[in-house]
Amino acid sequence: MTKKVAVLTSGGDAPGMNACIRAIVLACERADYSVLGYMHGFNGLLHQEYRLLDGRSVHNLIQQGGTMLRSARCKEFEGREEAKRAADNLRQLEVDTLIIIGGDGSFRGAVHLSQFWEGQLLGLPGTIDNDIQGTDVTIGYHTAIETAVTSIDKVRDTADSFERIFLVEVMGRRAGFLGLNAALASAADYVILPELFESEEQTLEAIMQQLTKRRRERGDVSYIIVLAENLWPKGVNDLAEQLTKLTESEVKPVILGHVQRGGSPVSQDRLLATRLGAYAVSLVGSDISGIMIGECHGKPVKVPLPSTWQKRKPLDEFTVSTMESLMNNRYA
Repeated sequence: MTKKVAVLTSGGDAPGMNACIRAIVLACERADYSVLGYMHGFNGLLHQEYRLLDGRSVHNLIQQGGTMLRSARCKEFEGREEAKRAADNLRQLEVDTLIIIGGDGSFRGAVHLSQFWEGQLLGLPGTIDNDIQGTDVTIGYHTAIETAVTSIDKVRDTADSFERIFLVEVMGRRAGFLGLNAALASAADYVILPELFESEEQTLEAIMQQLTKRRRERGDVSYIIVLAENLWPKGVNDLAEQLTKLTESEVKPVILGHVQRGGSPVSQDRLLATRLGAYAVSLVGSDISGIMIGECHGKPVKVPLPSTWQKRKPLDEFTVSTMESLMNNRYA
């Protein structure tokens, strides 16, 4: 009997989600499985909003940002009755396997659904934050770094022209992977990360020590600080105001925001998304369920869904030490 596979994208969108959908659809066609896509994340699952997918529907899709299935967060899905309704909808369509592309919130939703649905559940890590434990990188992360670096480079041009201080806020939610690597790749002067943040006072003191030293050695040069979002207690504008008073120089805040989610995925994200999507389809019909498929050291790995969020994913120690040595000052 032909297997039926469903796929949905949930939570924040990430460049490469479309590439992953494409890989799933093409691999399903090769295996003679039928495939459908639920629209708007778990909302589509609740309201039986879906579309049939085939090779024609994913043509010319690999380079497109966003997600053709649309995405959303679904507070409603947290209820027991709602999860039961979703399970009934899957049974009505005779879905054998549900593949969920998203982050830890999406994986929590999958575990919640598994209490009421007996089908196969597979998760694929799609988030620019790279905060999923058990996989080296997540779909969308490399593109988000590239977008942040390109933006910081442009900020540097005007910073150099005016010998001005800029404060650039990047995304990452509660994780500093994007901030750390964007700062290192753009030669930022200072970076403030959630994993290493201790206090406002220590951070301001460290910035002032480094900036004073730079000005003594080089004069009034440009200075770029990268800050992870939602980290500074009163926000990025408050930090800019405090630094303006301390430095007696104009400090300009720049919030990159959702521009980091958009754009055509870079080759690393296209390749990762394609590999993970195709591998997920290879597991359809097996007794493997309730897992995320990630990649470590270039090889696919299968991680129980709860393990993806139960422990905080650590920053790479070598990257941390490299940034610290180049900044000549320990950072927040």
